Amino acid sequence: MSKHEHPLGISFEFFPPATEVGRDKLRRTRDALAERQPRFFSVTYGAGGATQLRTADTVAMISESRINTAPHLSCIGSDKGELRELLVRYREWGIDSLVALRGDLPSGMGGAGELRYANELVEFIREETGNHFEIAVAAYPETHPQAASAAKDLDNFARKVKAGANLAITQYFFSADAYFHFVEQAQALGIEIPIVPGIMPITNYTKLARFSDACGAEIPRWIRKQLETYGDDSESIAAFGEEVVTRLCQRLLDGGAPGLHFYTLNQSAPVLRIVDHLGE
Repeated sequence: MSKHEHPLGISFEFFPPATEVGRDKLRRTRDALAERQPRFFSVTYGAGGATQLRTADTVAMISESRINTAPHLSCIGSDKGELRELLVRYREWGIDSLVALRGDLPSGMGGAGELRYANELVEFIREETGNHFEIAVAAYPETHPQAASAAKDLDNFARKVKAGANLAITQYFFSADAYFHFVEQAQALGIEIPIVPGIMPITNYTKLARFSDACGAEIPRWIRKQLETYGDDSESIAAFGEEVVTRLCQRLLDGGAPGLHFYTLNQSAPVLRIVDHLGE
């Protein structure tokens, strides 16, 4: 094994940049992370014409790395014709992995599209393409913020798996116990696909708090309080975040997690510092 090749099943998520400067930065991030031989890169999906084009352009650029690239697909704001075209395009590009999501309705958009839920999207992909694509779906160890209850959220997850998902990637979290509890509950329902923890590096407290409030990810009080004491001291925030998230990742792997999926926010350094600490 080369010194850069990582034995873990790690993967990294990017978002489509809006500017040429952002594209150049993402290229450098892609190359730095590709050295760690990840299992795949994923690219988030924007609903609506211009953002969809940006997604496809970014998928093309990321797949130049020769690392397996998994575009996100969302049923919200898309009709079957658009999705069918994307599936054909991705197959032509040699892509064989997808992340299938319900997605959020962008402000100003009227209808939700022909498909309403992620399980319907998974079914549609299977009907159109058979078993060509490995399909990942989302999981929520701390319960989806719009779910009526934890039990209903677990039922929704089971439907996505039954529709033909091959693996799941979780929303990020900072409590390993929440992940292990969710996996146990899923297995009790007979769900056997790998459930990969989603990992968010901590580099900016304000952004993290905003993301977490929006997506229902719990920042434990002790972490919030510690981050608050650092104020604008970005070096202290980064050092503390690196320590906390590395410890979380190690505990997850020691407890049997099948890999780690990093939400990079198109930055390589914070993620690499965590990845390179693991297994030391």
